[in-house]
Amino acid sequence: MAQSPEQSEPEAGNVFEWVETRIEDRDDWARRRRKDIPTDKQLMVIACMDERIPVEEALGISLGDAHVFRNAGGKVTDDVIRSAALSVNFFDTTEIIVINHTDCGMMSAPDDAVVTGLDSVAGGSLDNIDLNPALPSLNIGDASIADWIWMTDDIDEACETQVDLLRNHPFIPDDVTVHGYVYEVESDELRRPGERIAEEINTRA
Repeated sequence: MAQSPEQSEPEAGNVFEWVETRIEDRDDWARRRRKDIPTDKQLMVIACMDERIPVEEALGISLGDAHVFRNAGGKVTDDVIRSAALSVNFFDTTEIIVINHTDCGMMSAPDDAVVTGLDSVAGGSLDNIDLNPALPSLNIGDASIADWIWMTDDIDEACETQVDLLRNHPFIPDDVTVHGYVYEVESDELRRPGERIAEEINTRA
């Protein structure tokens, strides 16, 4: 937990106030959910799990500022909706930012190669795989494993799709702002979708 500048040194004759403030700040930090204290920036971030993306640095935030959800590709999956619905409706989050990135692993292979690989690991059959072990009744229905994995052909288009899915979802109130950015691993900077520096680093062959 970051310490505010005014807490760095107690004033003469008021040491108890310094101590009391630290105790209250620590209690607020530890019990913020019970006290209905939102994230410091009232922000939720959805990003790819890729280890090259410094989410906090890229957005200028620090510990305590945001709910951060990371998965393969920074995709708006059912679990992202589950977490976002709780964040915006019960934790006072007012802003969601989606971060996708160039050179993403979700653009590294054709769909059939991914399906073949998973099929091999599963012993030759993907028909009876539980996608959610806690809720085996939830499955992908008539969709394919390729649809579930959701590989990406164009990262700019993918980013805009994630934003649209969140903006239009009934669990996300209209007054919650949703924006998306593409993190360029080549330049270590965020940019808006569509403002690509090179076609070849953003699309899948």
